[in-house]
Amino acid sequence: MIKRLIIVITTASLGTGCLVGPKYQRPEPQTPAVYRSADTQAARPDPQSLADAKWFEIFKDEKLQELIREALTRNYDLREAVARVIAAEANVGITRADQYPNFTASADFITERRSRSGAINLPETFDRERTFGSVLLNLLTFEIDIWGRLRRASESARADLLASDEIRKAVITTLVSDVATSYFNLRELDFELEIAKRTLTSRQESLRIIKLRQERGVSNMLELRQAEQLVYSAAEVIPATEQAIEQQENFISFLTGKSPGGIARGGSLIEQEMPPSVPAGLTSDLIERRPDIRAAEQSLISANALIGVAKAAYFPRITITRYLGWESAQLSNLFNVSRNIWSFVPQVTQPIFTAGRIRSDVRFARAQREALLINYERTIQNAFREVSDSLIAYRKVKEVRAQRERLVVTLQDRSRLAYLRYNGGVSNLLEALDADRNLFDAELSLAQVRRDELLSVVQLYKALGGGWQQ
Repeated sequence: MIKRLIIVITTASLGTGCLVGPKYQRPEPQTPAVYRSADTQAARPDPQSLADAKWFEIFKDEKLQELIREALTRNYDLREAVARVIAAEANVGITRADQYPNFTASADFITERRSRSGAINLPETFDRERTFGSVLLNLLTFEIDIWGRLRRASESARADLLASDEIRKAVITTLVSDVATSYFNLRELDFELEIAKRTLTSRQESLRIIKLRQERGVSNMLELRQAEQLVYSAAEVIPATEQAIEQQENFISFLTGKSPGGIARGGSLIEQEMPPSVPAGLTSDLIERRPDIRAAEQSLISANALIGVAKAAYFPRITITRYLGWESAQLSNLFNVSRNIWSFVPQVTQPIFTAGRIRSDVRFARAQREALLINYERTIQNAFREVSDSLIAYRKVKEVRAQRERLVVTLQDRSRLAYLRYNGGVSNLLEALDADRNLFDAELSLAQVRRDELLSVVQLYKALGGGWQQ
């Protein structure tokens, strides 16, 4: 009988009950046909995308790959995101369990002793010590989900779980990008330090020669001081760069979940390999690929379901409680058939006056959905902006790098000629020192542009939603 009742109630609740609240319909955001880019070749519609590649196919440096793997294992943000996914999974289990009957059991054994001289005079034959026992089986505690309140809550919890998992993927995408960016920044600083040390050595040699010329009366004191100025300006760059290197190493250590320390290097800045082409792919694929967009949509789905939860409060809640048990003053007779007790309690709860609370709850849920809809649309448009910015940066930084390389070659030749003219007595030292100073600045700038070219690929890969695929 009880088994049949449970089957009937569960079937009625899950199968025939109505579902209040709006059904989710996916928004249709405006998306461009192609990405805006300074490179029409890179922006044209193409089913292939840079983001389809795994991160280890993009970043070939073995030491960088080791750092990324360490970060994916030990990074604090990622570990926190994983924990939140586990919590969301548990919450789904909680909301799902609310849709099914609960069964519990309880047992009580009480021994009491009464005084003969108390308020009630007990006869001598009365047994002052008595033991009472009871066993209760709560065979059914169940809410009939006629209006879909529990199903909507479960729908919301499932969407929250999916959103948490997409956030985890977004953390991976950001983490891969951050480690690669930090590593390339570190290699650029290493290159700057190398340039500064080489320049300092060259300027110290020039200063030595000028001192000899000054001692012989060929050079004057002004030229000596000008040469010393260049030596000191190159020397001060070295400790500042070393400071930046150690701080960058500490940041990479933090990303990989380790204490501050040194970082092993792989290839130099100019030895880093990058993809020969960077196809952006179809604009329609971006919405499906980027984890932050998918997370925003799942949050919208969750908020939409919570409207149904709020609206269900307008309607009656029907619960059923059924229990069976035994009680006896003698433990030996506790489970005697004649000692059994039972109860069947259906209950209907209908809100009558709530001072507008339910209406406010519904308004709140609708406003939450509207806010998350706006967030979803903003996330999509921001994604297209980031991709377009990255495509433009990739093209323009390549052009800047090409011009900067020509500038360095020109300044190297100018510096060589200026020192030849000075040593030949054709020009003064100021011309040679000015050429040397311009060359040093240009070499440092070229190192930064080479780094920026690498970072433009990293940012494009991230903007397209790559990096979370394992």
